[in-house]
Amino acid sequence: MRLLLVEDDARIAHFVAKGLREESYAVDVAENGNDAVYQTEINDYDLIVLDVMIPGMDGFAVCKAIRTRGKRIPILMLTARDGVDDRITGLDSGADDYLTKPFEFRELLARLRALLRRPTELRPPRIVVGDLELDTASQTAQRGSRAIPLTAKEYALLEYFARNAGRVVGRSEIAEHVWDESFDPFSNLIEVYVNRLRRKLEGAGGKPLLQTRRGSGYVLCEIEGSGKKHGVSSSHGTKRSHV
Repeated sequence: MRLLLVEDDARIAHFVAKGLREESYAVDVAENGNDAVYQTEINDYDLIVLDVMIPGMDGFAVCKAIRTRGKRIPILMLTARDGVDDRITGLDSGADDYLTKPFEFRELLARLRALLRRPTELRPPRIVVGDLELDTASQTAQRGSRAIPLTAKEYALLEYFARNAGRVVGRSEIAEHVWDESFDPFSNLIEVYVNRLRRKLEGAGGKPLLQTRRGSGYVLCEIEGSGKKHGVSSSHGTKRSHV
């Protein structure tokens, strides 16, 4: 999942972005409202974490501008302005949720997961593809009874494939949702990670799940005859820190 963090306080921006990246999110950072609106025009984000008190357009104006352009990206407002009127203004501007500073980082993560689950049928907390099962809260994966050890980026890539199981996803789409704006489109990084992921998924003689469609991209497919279908269930994850 690719997020846009809009925060002008360099210390907070660094802390939050670092924590989110450790949770397998790709994160771009904007320091002012004008840049934030521009970023949403040129990139396809899965969620926006938006501070209110930022230079240029404030967070309320940014939120309105994004909604006026017809974009339904989930927006979480993150700000020190904790008055009831401010919260109402934020929600009326088009924000989906509102979190005040100081905040617990684990609460931020929980709110992000809740927003990314909307609608539930598209973003389930547990994803099953054949004998592969992902827990999106704990960010773990297993095939049958075998746990699959994954780095943060490997997990992010696998989750994106799993959320789009049965559909061919191209290289540009993967770069847009799994990597941030620093990604070099001319590198072979995606191919390297796909190969690593394929080796880990197949493990000791496991049936292939991740297939390459030459000239088109990659597809994660269910195993024929496995008898398992896509499914969802609830789970909870925690990470403790304070901003």
